[in-house]
Amino acid sequence: MAEVTLELIQKLRERTGIGMMDCKKALTEAGGDVEKAIELLRKKGAAVAEKRAGNVTAEGIVQAYIHPGSRVGVLIEINCETDFVARTDEMAKFAQDLAMQIAAFRPLCVSSQEVDPELIAKEQNIYREQLHGKPAQIIDQIIEGKLQKYYAEICLMHQPYIKNDKITVDDHLKDLIAKMGEKITVKRFVRYEIGA
Repeated sequence: MAEVTLELIQKLRERTGIGMMDCKKALTEAGGDVEKAIELLRKKGAAVAEKRAGNVTAEGIVQAYIHPGSRVGVLIEINCETDFVARTDEMAKFAQDLAMQIAAFRPLCVSSQEVDPELIAKEQNIYREQLHGKPAQIIDQIIEGKLQKYYAEICLMHQPYIKNDKITVDDHLKDLIAKMGEKITVKRFVRYEIGA
């Protein structure tokens, strides 16, 4: 068990952006292990996000991004609970990063809840045809895995985050919710591309 020093707390704060006291608590609970502390903070972020899920998000920002060369542009709306949070540098950076993500990875929608059920059924039928002859139980498991991969291609929240591919956009959003202390949602986006 490593001693929780100011240097360790600052190291964790630099990696997560979370406040000093929360970093100290997480490090103490993790016995001085920075990686365990990060995992604890991520779990806390998910818990905060769940607790705030019913809150109204009537404030927010619209961010525009034009990719170098002016051939791709993105508009994204991100909502939060207060104007105070909407005007923070963290929100502006998050919105800019997501706009760049949308320009680069071309998602079709924000989350899997927005995917047309007919499109999902069509994909499932294609997968069933490809797996013809395998046991039904295995087919269902494979189809679920293929659907998750499909969502990671077309749904923004399921994609690997552009600045850290070890987490999804949704994981990063939960971390931001924990840091800001209020509900934040990605409302919608539009991606424009010349010739597309």
